Amino acid sequence: MKRAVRNLALGIGLIGLTLSFISCSKKKTEAEYVYNGKPEYAEFAKQVKGKLRIGIECAYAPFNWTQPTTKVPDHPEYKAVPIYGSPDYCFGYDVIFSQMLADEMGLTLEVHKNDWAAIWIGLKAGDYDLVESGSIYSEERDTFLDYIDPYYNRFNVIIVKKGSPYEKYTKLEDFKGLTFTTQINTNWPAYIKQVPDAVMKPFPDTCTEAIMKVAMGDVDCAVMDWPTAYSGCLSNPNVVIISLEKDHDFVTPEGASDTCTPSVLEGNTVAVEALKKAMKAIGWNQDSMDKYMKIAIETQPLSN
Repeated sequence: MKRAVRNLALGIGLIGLTLSFISCSKKKTEAEYVYNGKPEYAEFAKQVKGKLRIGIECAYAPFNWTQPTTKVPDHPEYKAVPIYGSPDYCFGYDVIFSQMLADEMGLTLEVHKNDWAAIWIGLKAGDYDLVESGSIYSEERDTFLDYIDPYYNRFNVIIVKKGSPYEKYTKLEDFKGLTFTTQINTNWPAYIKQVPDAVMKPFPDTCTEAIMKVAMGDVDCAVMDWPTAYSGCLSNPNVVIISLEKDHDFVTPEGASDTCTPSVLEGNTVAVEALKKAMKAIGWNQDSMDKYMKIAIETQPLSN
């Protein structure tokens, strides 16, 4: 009986030592990351363990898209970035911008692909630290997000089917009573409401699907930002962008914004401060926005 008790005690002791060793090993492994970059980013770099993890759709050209290789046509100075957990790669405006931030901070860029409808769920779950994808301020998002600085200033447009009578319209009131769609979980429905008696149809998951609905005649019009609309026209010649007259155009709804701003979870002041410093250090401004959006549009695959 005593021997059995001794053996049991010995077994428990060995288990305890093993667990202690595993725990110590984990702590040792976690402590192995050493940051050798600029000191102003050290705290953030340690927080993210050397990786700038961004959450984007990888299906929202020209901001981001999926492609099979790292090659960027006509721009060998750039490379598409691997999509985490996928054999594919991502490039676009977001990747250009994020790679510049990562290089400035001495971090490795890591792209996480997620549907727009679930993009904030992934951020809250800790799958990534920063959301881009042309995201903007809204009162609802402001309850759980902190914003960095503007990385793109957008304006919104209407697209219609090429050859339709709507192609000649130049005022919002001209579109009275027509059917509209846009991407789900955006602030564009608030813009559609500015059209008299507009009829809203179900919103698809992506802008690409909204464009297809217009091209196929399922709806009369779609609303989205100009870069995305222009990108859609390049890959789908059956749609056109409407140029609205200045005093008959969209206005920014109350509580909304047309400034695209990367965002992190509320309260992450370390990330906000570091990313603001990095944006300032790379000299990000309106000229940067125009230059890199032009490159993104020029290099996007026509299938996106």
